[in-house]
Amino acid sequence: MSLSERDICTKLITPAVVAAGWNLNTQLREEVTLTDGRVIVRGKLSTRGRQLRADYVLYHRANVPLAVIEAKDASHSPAAGIQQALSYAEMLDVPFVFSSNGSRFVFHDRTATTGQLEREIEMDAFPSPALLWAKYQAWKGLDSEAAQLVEQSYHAAADGKSPRYYQATAVNRAVTAVARGQNRVLLVMATGTGKTYTAFQIIWRLWKARAKKRILFLADRNILVDQTKGNDFTPFGGAMTKIANRQVDKSYEIYLALYQAVSGTTDEQNIYKQFSPDFFDLIVVDECHRGSAAEDSGWREILNYYGSATQIGMTATPRETADVSNTEYFGEPIYVYSLRQGIEDGFLAPYKVIRYDLDLDLTGYRPQAGTIDRFGHEVKDRIYVQSDVDTKVVFDPRTKLVAEKITEFLKGNDRFGKTIVFCEDTEHADRMRHELANANADLVADNHRYVVRMTGDDPSGTAELDNFIDPYSIYPVIATTSKLLTTGVDVKTCKLIVLDQRIQSMTEFKQIIGRGTRIDEEHGKRFFTIMDFKRATELFADPGFDGDPVQIFEPALGSDLEDLESGNDRGDPAAGEIEKQENSLQPRKYYIDGVEVEVLARRVQYLDEGGKLITEALSAYVKRKLRDKYLTLGNFLARWSEADRKQAVLNEVEELGIPLEALREEAPEGARYDAFDLVCHIAFDQPLLTRKERAARVRDRGPFATYSESARAVLYALLDKYADDDGVALESGKILHLKPFDQIGTPVEIIRRVFGGKDQYQAAVRELESQIYAEA
Repeated sequence: MSLSERDICTKLITPAVVAAGWNLNTQLREEVTLTDGRVIVRGKLSTRGRQLRADYVLYHRANVPLAVIEAKDASHSPAAGIQQALSYAEMLDVPFVFSSNGSRFVFHDRTATTGQLEREIEMDAFPSPALLWAKYQAWKGLDSEAAQLVEQSYHAAADGKSPRYYQATAVNRAVTAVARGQNRVLLVMATGTGKTYTAFQIIWRLWKARAKKRILFLADRNILVDQTKGNDFTPFGGAMTKIANRQVDKSYEIYLALYQAVSGTTDEQNIYKQFSPDFFDLIVVDECHRGSAAEDSGWREILNYYGSATQIGMTATPRETADVSNTEYFGEPIYVYSLRQGIEDGFLAPYKVIRYDLDLDLTGYRPQAGTIDRFGHEVKDRIYVQSDVDTKVVFDPRTKLVAEKITEFLKGNDRFGKTIVFCEDTEHADRMRHELANANADLVADNHRYVVRMTGDDPSGTAELDNFIDPYSIYPVIATTSKLLTTGVDVKTCKLIVLDQRIQSMTEFKQIIGRGTRIDEEHGKRFFTIMDFKRATELFADPGFDGDPVQIFEPALGSDLEDLESGNDRGDPAAGEIEKQENSLQPRKYYIDGVEVEVLARRVQYLDEGGKLITEALSAYVKRKLRDKYLTLGNFLARWSEADRKQAVLNEVEELGIPLEALREEAPEGARYDAFDLVCHIAFDQPLLTRKERAARVRDRGPFATYSESARAVLYALLDKYADDDGVALESGKILHLKPFDQIGTPVEIIRRVFGGKDQYQAAVRELESQIYAEA
C-alpha cells in the first residue's frame, strides 16, 4: 500500500510484462506522450493544458501498437484506469487494453465479439506478444503476406522526428487497407496536421516493402509539388523526380507532378499518356477535393487512365455536393482527424473571432434617382445588399474603415504579425492594399513591402510569396488576396485572418481558416484571430464545419429525355442575346462617392472546451458552465479555499473553455478586479470588490502581528503587488525578483532568513491569500 504509482510500474507491472515475453527495448515504451496539451489563451498570452500520456504502449514492431496499459497505485482498484486506457487505445487504434494496480490486471479485449469482453487476470498471466499479434491479425483481417507488409518500418529521420499518434494511425490504416487489397483509399486530415508527411510515410513503407514500386504524387499547385519535393519527400533522394518536361524519363521510381503540367486539351499536351496505364502501381492525390473530385473533369481522366493503380486521396475538406464527390470515387474515409480534435490535442492553434457588422451592409443601399457614379455611369435603381458590396457596388469609405479596424487590431497586438486579408476579387484586393498602406504609412515608409497584394494576375506580388511564408522573413507582413492564398500555402506564423469576402462554400471556408491553424512555438505563434466583416463566420455554426463527411452526390443520368421530362425550358435565344447586349453596356461595378459607413456592432467570440465557437453571450455561457461544474457558490468557495495554489482552480475554470481575460475585457473597468471576483459575480451574482479594496481590508485588520517585522514587510509588499496586479501571481517564485523585494534581500535570503524555509514561506503566502478572500 505504500508504493507509489511509479514504484508499482517499475517493481510489479514491468516485470510481469517482460516475463510474458515482451522485449523491454523494442516492444515496450513507458510514459508515451500522445498530445501536446490544448493551447489556453489568456489575453495576449497563452499556456498549455495537460498533456495526455499513456503509462505503457506495447508494440509488435516499432510501427504497430498492440496494447495500452494504464497503471494506478494500490489505493485504487485494478480496474480504475480502464476507461482512461480505452480512450488512449481508441486514439492509437489498438484493440487490447489493460489496467492494473500491481495486484492483478483487468484485460479489455476489443476484438471479442462474443463472450467476456473484460476480465481480471493474474499478474503472471499477462498475454504473450505472439498471442496478441495473432489476435490483432485476425481483427484487422490480415493474412501472412499482408501482415509482412504492415510490419514494414517507418522512415527513421536523423533528427528523431517520428509520426504523431494520429499520423501513425492514418499511416497504419492506409498501409493495412492496401495490404488487404483496397485500391481506393481516402484520408481526411485537418489543415496543418501534416498530410504531406503522412503521405510520405505511407509511400515509404509501401515502397520499401516493394509492394508498390512506381509511385506518382499528384497536386494541382506548383508550390505544393516543390514544397513536397524539397521537404518531406527529401529521403527518396535520387529515386525521385518532378515531371516538368514534355519528354519524360521512365527510369525513376517516385514521380511528383502538377496536374496542369501533365494534362491538356490535346494528346500532345497529355504527357501522362507517355506512361502506359499500368506504369504506376500507387498514386497519391494531394488536396483531392479540388479538380479531381469532379466526375467529368479533365483531371479525373488522369486517375481513370491509371485505373489499375492503388489510389490514395488526401484532403482536409472532402468535397460533397450534388455534382461533385470525393467519397463517391475514393469511398468513405478510413480515418478522419478533425480541426476540433487537433485543437483539443494542442497540435493546432485555437482562434477567437471578432465580427464587425457595418451599417451599410446590414441596412443595404438604394441610390436616389439619377445617381451617377465616379466614372459617369448611372447607378441602376435597386437595393444593394451585403452580397453586392465590392462585387457590384464599391464604397471607398467602407474599404478605408475595414483597413482602419485591421490596423487598430495590429497596433494593439503585434504590428508585425503575419496577416492575410481575403477580398472579393483582385480589384478589391488592390484597393484594400492601398487603404492599408495609408493606414500604416509609418511602416510602409520604412519598407514598402509591409503590405503587398498577392493575386494570380500580379507577378510582383506573387514573387513575394516565399518571403511571406518564410517565418524568418519580416516582410511582407500583410497580404491582400482573393483566391491565391486560399489553400496550399503554409504560413505557419499567420496570426490574423481577415474575411472581407462572402464565402458560400464550406470547403473554401475550411481551407481559409486552415491558413491560421498551424502552431509555431519558435516564433511565438500559438493562436490566431479571425476578423470577419461579411458574416462568413456564421459557417462555424453549420454542423458540416467539423463533422464527418456525408455523401450527397447525385450521379447524372445524362439523358436528353430527362431534360424534356423536367420541363427544362431554355427560353427564346433571341431574347437572351438582347439581354446580353444590355448587360454589356453596364459597368461591372459602380464606384459610389459621398456615402458614410459606420460600425453598427462589434462582437468577440471564443472557443469552448469542446472546440466550438461560443454563440451565446459570454456572461451567460460562463454562468452556465460554472454552475454545471460547481453547482453552488459554496462548492466553488470550498474548492477555492482548499486549493494550495489558487492558479490551479483558475486553470480548471479555463479548461471549461472560459477565457478569463475576455471576462476582464468585457466587464466595466475589468482590469481592477481579481479573476476570483469576476467568476463569483458572473456565475453566482456576488458583489464585486476591486483588488485595491480587498487589499485595504486586509491592512485594516492587521492580521500578521505574529510575524517578524521583516516578514510583515514582505507580506505587505506582496499585498501591494496583488493590489496593483503586475501580472505575477503571489504563488510564483518570480515575484521575489521584483522591486521592492530586492531591498529586503535575495529570494533565497527572504525564504530562508526571513521565513525560515520554503515550507514556512509558502504557508505565509497561503495565509495572505486566505486573508485576501476572508469575506468570501
